[in-house]
Amino acid sequence: MLSSEEIKEALGTDIIIKPYAEEALGPSGYDMALAFDLVIPPLSWTLASTRERIELSNSVSASIYMRSSLARGGLIGSFALIDPGFKGNLTISLFNSSNKEVKLRAGERVVQVAFFKLGKPTLRPYSGKYQNSMGVVKSKRKVITD
Repeated sequence: MLSSEEIKEALGTDIIIKPYAEEALGPSGYDMALAFDLVIPPLSWTLASTRERIELSNSVSASIYMRSSLARGGLIGSFALIDPGFKGNLTISLFNSSNKEVKLRAGERVVQVAFFKLGKPTLRPYSGKYQNSMGVVKSKRKVITD
């Protein structure tokens, strides 16, 4: 896992974050903000997007984690690994497990991204169906029927 100093050194080469805000950099990750206002009713699920666009080189992968202050209020997130070579906004899946609606504001930091340096750069960077995602991107999974 990269430290804040290693993340700063990698900015512009192995890691690109736009827009970048120094105050969002933590000891071992970067806090990403919500792109738009969102109200999640009790016991409901929704998709949201980060304001930031991220680009990773073939040498770096990343993981997404829910900010603990939101988790303590009943918000649950389901996230995937961010593969080396990925470019785009992050679509995040959020579930409000509480009995009260959750209001989130555009620009509010909702997830933390932790970055990992690979032992060797991958020769197979991400080039899948979510490459260059903009805003919320719904599932592109093909449903197999009998």
